[in-house]
Amino acid sequence: MRNSRWLVATYIAIIFIGTLVALPNILSPAMLARLPSWLPHTQVSLGLDLRGGSHLVLEVDRADLINERLQSLMQDSRRVLRDGQIETSAIRRTGDSITVTLRDPASRDQAATQLRTLANPISLATAIGQSDLNVATPRDNTITLNYTEAGLNQYIANAVEQSLEIIRQRVDQVGVAEPTIQRVGSDRVLVQLPGEQDPSRLRQLLGSTAKMSFHLLGAQGEPGVTMIPDEQGQQYPVLDRVELSGDHLTDARAAFEQQTQRPIVSFRFDSTGAARFAQITQANVGKPFAIVLDNKVLSAPVIQTPITGGQGQISGNFSVQEANTLGALLRAGSLPAKLTVIEERTVGADLGSDAIEMGIFTGVIGFALVVAFIFFLYGSWGILANFALAINVILTFAGLTLIGSTLTLPGIAGIVLGIGLAVDANVLINERIKEETRKGKSAFAAIDAGFARAYSTIVDSNVTALIATVLLFWFGSGPVRGFAVTMGLGIMISMFTAVSVVRVLMVAITARKKLKTINIKPLLPINLVPDGTNIAFMKGRFIGIGISVILSIASVALFFKPGLNYGVDFQGGIQMEVVTQQEADLAKFRTGLNELGLGDVALQEFGANNRILVRVERQEGGEQAQTAAVEKLKAEVTKIDATAKVERTEVVGPKVSGELAIAGFLSLTLAALAMTIYIWARFEWPFAVGAMITLILDVTKTVGFFAITGLDFNLTAIAAVLTLVGYSVNDKVVVYDRMRENMRLYKKMPLRDLIDKSINETLARSLYTSATAFLSLLPMAIWGGSAVSSFAIPMVFGIAVAALSSVFIAAPILLFLGDWRKRHGKAMIADETDETETGKGVIPARP
Repeated sequence: MRNSRWLVATYIAIIFIGTLVALPNILSPAMLARLPSWLPHTQVSLGLDLRGGSHLVLEVDRADLINERLQSLMQDSRRVLRDGQIETSAIRRTGDSITVTLRDPASRDQAATQLRTLANPISLATAIGQSDLNVATPRDNTITLNYTEAGLNQYIANAVEQSLEIIRQRVDQVGVAEPTIQRVGSDRVLVQLPGEQDPSRLRQLLGSTAKMSFHLLGAQGEPGVTMIPDEQGQQYPVLDRVELSGDHLTDARAAFEQQTQRPIVSFRFDSTGAARFAQITQANVGKPFAIVLDNKVLSAPVIQTPITGGQGQISGNFSVQEANTLGALLRAGSLPAKLTVIEERTVGADLGSDAIEMGIFTGVIGFALVVAFIFFLYGSWGILANFALAINVILTFAGLTLIGSTLTLPGIAGIVLGIGLAVDANVLINERIKEETRKGKSAFAAIDAGFARAYSTIVDSNVTALIATVLLFWFGSGPVRGFAVTMGLGIMISMFTAVSVVRVLMVAITARKKLKTINIKPLLPINLVPDGTNIAFMKGRFIGIGISVILSIASVALFFKPGLNYGVDFQGGIQMEVVTQQEADLAKFRTGLNELGLGDVALQEFGANNRILVRVERQEGGEQAQTAAVEKLKAEVTKIDATAKVERTEVVGPKVSGELAIAGFLSLTLAALAMTIYIWARFEWPFAVGAMITLILDVTKTVGFFAITGLDFNLTAIAAVLTLVGYSVNDKVVVYDRMRENMRLYKKMPLRDLIDKSINETLARSLYTSATAFLSLLPMAIWGGSAVSSFAIPMVFGIAVAALSSVFIAAPILLFLGDWRKRHGKAMIADETDETETGKGVIPARP
């Protein structure tokens, strides 16, 4: 029991470096600027829910991209056949294919050869070397062309890559600081813009394809003429032939018309575009000339005189902001395909700052409660555990800084819960050392045995929690991932702080003070769980399981009626958080918003009597309909109460909500299965079955809690349920581990007595750990606000349920399974050569 100097030096170096890395996070910008250049200056980035801003997910419109590609393919087919002097009767689009009808069937092979020159090899790793085009000859005079699935995937991937750069240019044009623009999956782009942003302007800026073209006008009904509307709905007979495309623009700026002082957009062509523009205007003086942007006529002025300078202007009923946005779109260039905003979340800066204050406040209070409780339980030795907790928090922030993670409000909740779970290791170690001391062991022997016997339990319990954390990160998104990262880091770091650092300190103190025994006792002469407690828990097994089953059945019934209060994450639609200066008049708001004709509008008061949550169903008509609905809602809210302010807006499409629901429930199922497999591998199948049945009962009761309370069942709620699954199994693993140990020691003890003994021996640990996790989250459940209420409140409920289920459900199920195997002639014994005399279902102990 000596501390290696190299080991101690390594630990000190890790803690020192971690402290330096974490230090910038508590410094103001002015203090940070005064730090020496050789010190770390990087701070953890704050999520949009803490600093305010907008989060949008855009998806490449597959149908629009296919349409564009087929239009180009049809034109290219005409060109190559014309160059090859092959006559055709028709070239037309049929669904997602191009059909070429030849005049002379004898030219079919020659035509097919010419058309195959349009094919391109695929560079995607999954289909490298394949062709992007299928050329088939179903009949003698017919050839069909269609893009392969791999070809379309390549075009979508290319479109996303091009869109990233164009979006970045557009965002730069409007001067947004520190934007986050990145690819998500195969066909999506994530854009996060901090600060106050107008969501409708962002949708226009990011969702507009910005394909501009110049056309002459024809006569309605003529071939090659399409009726295209302007912003006011007036229709124009526009010739399909593009006289000049917007690709030749070199600049576009908002300006003001000299005579009327109305906002306009002035533009300039490159040399090729200027020459072509001059030719068009010279040949068509006196004729109208339409400027079309994304299938809408911006303006259709009559050409008064030839324009040879390569400059022009677009006039219309623009506001200054609209003119600036249009100029930014044209300068950045057109997107290769239409992008659809499928998810939008906007948080006001005021709400973000309030969230920071409340997150810090509840986190500090939770930490203080845990520290006070540990100090009360273990007196002066509890100071070591609290020191380890403080190091855990510091190193967690250092880890977040080093990996460049983004801290969200659920992330703060993850740190707080991580503190509660980190105490678990300290409690296990201290209780084990107390137990070894009661057996008469010396100080060093008690420390050695306490750490050794607690270690496997700590590993098993932490692995089960990490399984839930990994699945949360894998299937979650945004703030849920932030929660998973902080909690996962906290759990892994606690293995270092609670086990390694505390061990070194305990050995050092014991050696320095030359202690003969380790006397770990509470601060006050109050023992919450007296030594030698011997409660016959298994006598109440039928009552415990009966009550649990009844509550779970009732919870299942509540799931169907009244059902869960599904958030916008899972059902799609629009959700707004509105705050007023005085008490909100719900009846007045309900009447006014229902008159907008947006379908079912649900209102509820939450948090305070001046806060309202407004939910509106998904609107028909695509993304433009969602934008229009949001603007209507905001205008009506202000009209009803001039002091009202929209602090948070969320718009989620049906595709995203469906994906989130599937991912959430899949992660929950996989977590339960993964933990069951782990317990089966580490213990025996009855343990795994007992844990699985208990999990089902715990989860159903938690779902019933959501149904009764009406809390939002959203992604954060799934995170809470998944965390509860990990915590519940964590709690049961400790009891299981003690049972496994006792099976080796008391091979002839009846299973009922052995289970009671194991529960009594771990009772202090179970109660203390549950109490610390409960205390860490209680302030957040009370004061955390709407952003974490769906997590913190059910977690507080679930911790109590998990603690009770470990004793009154998991253990009795294990006893029933042992008795069942006994009755079926498969008595579970410690080994083949040492059977029990009673044979009352003793479970084998795997090494």
